[in-house]
Amino acid sequence: MRSSSVSNTPRIDNVSRRQFLHGSAGLSLGLFLPLANAASATAAAPAAAGTAAPIFEPNAFVRVGTDGIVTVVSKHIEMGQGTYTGLATIVAEELDAAWPQVRVEGAPADGKRYNNLFFGPMQGTGGSTAIANSWMQLRQAGATARAMLVTAAAQQWQVPAAEIKVADGVVSHASGKQASFGQLAEAAATLPVPTEVVLKDPKDFKLIGRRVPRKDSFEKTNGQARFTQDVHLPGMLTAVVAHPPRFGATVKSFDASKAKAVKGVVDVVQIPRGVAVLAKDTWSAKKGREALSIEWDDSAAFKLGSAEIFARFHALAQQPGAVARSDGDVAGSFAQARSTLRASYDFPYLAHAAMEPLNCVVKLGPGSCEIWNGEQFQSIDQAAVAKVLGLAPEQVTIHMLYAGGSFGRRASKDADYVLEAVSIAQAIKGRAPVKMVWLREDDMKAGYYRPAFHHVIEAALDDKKVVTGWRHRLVGQSILAGTVFEPMMVKNGVDGVSVEGASNLPYGFPAIHVDLHSPNDIGVPVHWWRSVGSTHTAYSTETFIDELAAAAGQDPVAYRLALLRQHPRHTAVLKLAAEKAGWGQPLPRGPKQVRRGRGVAVHESFGTVVAEVAEVSIQTDGSLHVDRVVCAVDCGVVVNPDVVRAQVEGGVGFALSAALHGAITLKDGVVEQSNFHDYAPVRIHEMPKVEVHIVPSAEKPTGIGEPGVPPLAPAVANAIAAATGKRVRSLPIDTAQLKA
Repeated sequence: MRSSSVSNTPRIDNVSRRQFLHGSAGLSLGLFLPLANAASATAAAPAAAGTAAPIFEPNAFVRVGTDGIVTVVSKHIEMGQGTYTGLATIVAEELDAAWPQVRVEGAPADGKRYNNLFFGPMQGTGGSTAIANSWMQLRQAGATARAMLVTAAAQQWQVPAAEIKVADGVVSHASGKQASFGQLAEAAATLPVPTEVVLKDPKDFKLIGRRVPRKDSFEKTNGQARFTQDVHLPGMLTAVVAHPPRFGATVKSFDASKAKAVKGVVDVVQIPRGVAVLAKDTWSAKKGREALSIEWDDSAAFKLGSAEIFARFHALAQQPGAVARSDGDVAGSFAQARSTLRASYDFPYLAHAAMEPLNCVVKLGPGSCEIWNGEQFQSIDQAAVAKVLGLAPEQVTIHMLYAGGSFGRRASKDADYVLEAVSIAQAIKGRAPVKMVWLREDDMKAGYYRPAFHHVIEAALDDKKVVTGWRHRLVGQSILAGTVFEPMMVKNGVDGVSVEGASNLPYGFPAIHVDLHSPNDIGVPVHWWRSVGSTHTAYSTETFIDELAAAAGQDPVAYRLALLRQHPRHTAVLKLAAEKAGWGQPLPRGPKQVRRGRGVAVHESFGTVVAEVAEVSIQTDGSLHVDRVVCAVDCGVVVNPDVVRAQVEGGVGFALSAALHGAITLKDGVVEQSNFHDYAPVRIHEMPKVEVHIVPSAEKPTGIGEPGVPPLAPAVANAIAAATGKRVRSLPIDTAQLKA
């Protein structure tokens, strides 16, 4: 719908998508939208004009209106991972609200009220922390609101509060008196906020642990969901940026005459990161950018290719690095070893490649800046923008919208793309709001990447092939160096996220040594990527464990279980995955000459332990298909099992894309990939059947957005080895090596 106002009030709309869905609703939407989803989504939409505004606000996370709508304020972004649903469920459970009456909205940028409890005084979403850090906070928020509504009813009805019951948004008493939340909201708002409240016994949970419809699904299917592309401000211009082809290059000169001649182009300006073309629409801006003539200054640019980068990494691996872990007498174990096993691994740069490329809307005003985007790191972006504009952080308003994925990219440690949008608005002196749009090619060629890494692992073995010493060396760029996170997470020269999954290896070896080289002369921008360091450490450690099991002549699952006696959570998920996958039973035979194999991997990341068993089929020409993946997960208390399964299933697909196809390569410093044709995600026909099994737990929730990713690639590689006898020690998998 369109706003009827003619004022300067922002209009947020998506006419084309919404009109299409409205026109086709009779053909498609009615076929697959369950009634329950429709009901919950209707409540989740903004209240219609004329309804009462929420007036009962006992804390920063819950508002109740006289219309009965319960609004949960989410300090975490919804980017497809189910955060809005999970956080709303926690509040609704303790409040005893009816699910259809609950709606969710994104919190404003305010690190004092909405800080991530795991990040300190910083507001942001990352590290699979949304549910984990909000668990007790939101339970208390919901319970506080409930207690105040009960007190309001008790006072009105002159009955003891202990005799009042609350269920599905209705407050009632045995005398027959009852009231809705909306009817009690005004009275509850006058009461003092209790400092202590009683939380539910988990045995009484009605929503937590059960599937409830997602709060974002209906909006995303009927076109109401608001993404950055849906923001339209009066007089707004759309900008695309010509970035230098090499990292570190700058603009030497440019000719904008042909670009300005393109219909729809309004202006062309130089900014710190390139040249921006502003136009009345994205297509005109794109055509204007193509017409630009730019001479780049490459004198300080990074000019190495992938081969040269890995050559440096391999050379560094010959020398000791900064020590991340050293337990036992590793040197002695190798000196006395009867034999050793050694393997080296190479992992390429990876792009985030979220479905929605980066974008941001900026409106500058006198002493103010207003931003709309899929905002993931509010505190960092707000502070960085304020510094550039000479404002106080509170003068920078950030509206958090939906994001079409991120996988870490929008959690920019230096606010890069937000500052780029601000710099464009600055360059035109704020005379118009600016929507900066990155195309897919910008995302591939000018973005940040999962660091490339080289690993070397060695094991010392006694005469019975028992491991007496483990030595692991990693070489790769630090994500944290030079950022605000460095003081917190880099210790003694070791970037903690580079070695996670390696420095905390759970296997019970008597001596373990892990060290790291973080070269600072590689000019490729690097960033966290879904499951960060575990993306490569899980692969190297879990495939090497399989090699050790083979050397010892033992079953891979039994071998792991023997080494995980002190880790009951790892043991439980490993046993469950193996049982559900039929481990030890013969695989069904495939067509003639098709080799089949089954492999396993188990890994802990973000406090969650996941085991995965993969089954593969390999043709004689090396063609590989992953047929089935069985997953077992322990993530503590499960708020919504459907969301947990979806995240693990999505993690499998995401990880399989990288395992089969993912590689960002450079030639003379220039990224060679540009779009999904040469940086391919998994296609539908490549996706395996995925089964997810959840270990029941009474422990507090841990992360789920990322932990499904790390075990997939090593499980597939171990299955390949079982089928062919060939070990895959670099990614993506080179199927040419799998020929019979």
